[in-house]
Amino acid sequence: MKSHPPDLSGKGLRIGIVQSRFNEALVQRMAKACMKALVEAGVKADDIDHVTVPGALEIPLALQAFALTGNYHALIALGAVVRGETYHFEVVSNESARGVMDVSLQTGMPVANAILTVNTGEQALARVDEKSAEAALVAIEMAHLVQGIRKPA
Repeated sequence: MKSHPPDLSGKGLRIGIVQSRFNEALVQRMAKACMKALVEAGVKADDIDHVTVPGALEIPLALQAFALTGNYHALIALGAVVRGETYHFEVVSNESARGVMDVSLQTGMPVANAILTVNTGEQALARVDEKSAEAALVAIEMAHLVQGIRKPA
């Protein structure tokens, strides 16, 4: 039996980050926490590519562009969707999550989804640092898992 234990070493990995600019103060904080966690795990700062897009609905297309280059081991989606007074919250939350998952499944690229969907700005603030650092570790772990599975036996 072959097993694939979790590997949280970022050494040698190349990671792409796509960040929305909507709710910019929150998401900037997320980006800093995410990049800090990546570097602390051993990813070289020069091996992290970071782009911004207008909002959460634009994240999947940028992720797909990264994935199709073949230059990355994993990707990370960062954003914050805060409930408003209209149905738009549900549309943005659901469709951005679906788009992120579609990119991962269609390209085979691990994508850590850290697009927060919260009711209030206070809920977002309570989650930004932890969820961003978790996304960094998810990306690293999944990059190693996918590589390990794809290696010939």
